[in-house]
Amino acid sequence: MIVLDACAAVEIVRETVRGSAFRALMLEGEEVISSDLFQAEVRNAFWKYVHAGLLDEGLASRYVEQALALVDEFCPLEEYGDEAFLEAALRDHPVYDMLYICAARRHGATLFTADRGLVRMCEEAGVNCICEVEF
Repeated sequence: MIVLDACAAVEIVRETVRGSAFRALMLEGEEVISSDLFQAEVRNAFWKYVHAGLLDEGLASRYVEQALALVDEFCPLEEYGDEAFLEAALRDHPVYDMLYICAARRHGATLFTADRGLVRMCEEAGVNCICEVEF
């Protein structure tokens, strides 16, 4: 099982080198889950590309759809909210990142992320994650 964060999803749908590596590691039929927050984070990421003039709205909208389609199940914030808050307070790191870590830990999953700060938190929390892949 994979927990996919928004940063990794953006890389995948933009077909960057890192995104292609993430995609290659996603096995056929392997379940992909994420936090409900993923939906807002992906939309916000592509809004930033539009705002900066790097993507037009149509392509950005298609990328949003593709990113959302990568996830089989969205975990409700309420399911991990309290645990993520406690982890955030303990580790002095934002709650939204801890939602991904808590989901990965609860499901024995591997977190796919392109966020180095989140990788560091995974290491501290004993959660499997993939950030860099070299071919």
